[in-house]
Amino acid sequence: MALTSKPRLRVQNTAKPGEIIEIKTLISHEMESGQRKDSSGKVVPRDIINTFEAAFNGKTFFKAEWFPSISANPYQSFFYKAKESGEFTFTWKDDHGEELKATSKLTVA
Repeated sequence: MALTSKPRLRVQNTAKPGEIIEIKTLISHEMESGQRKDSSGKVVPRDIINTFEAAFNGKTFFKAEWFPSISANPYQSFFYKAKESGEFTFTWKDDHGEELKATSKLTVA
């Protein structure tokens, strides 16, 4: 499955300096493990999102490596300490080298 779905993000767009905010992401993907067989008995090839990365103003602050045991439509939640205004960039990469990015702005005041 190609990385074509639109990821869902839940990110505050404003925060106070030093405030810890929660970031939630969800992406639709079947996450085929490569262990299952189709109706004709052929193994369904592995097709998973294997890397998720979150960056703020170009600097990575969170990275996750996913393996075949991760569920379909993976959800990821984590925290970030707001220090300055800028832009989050979220990147998902799959087994085929495809990449999907999403962004969200944060204003610290």
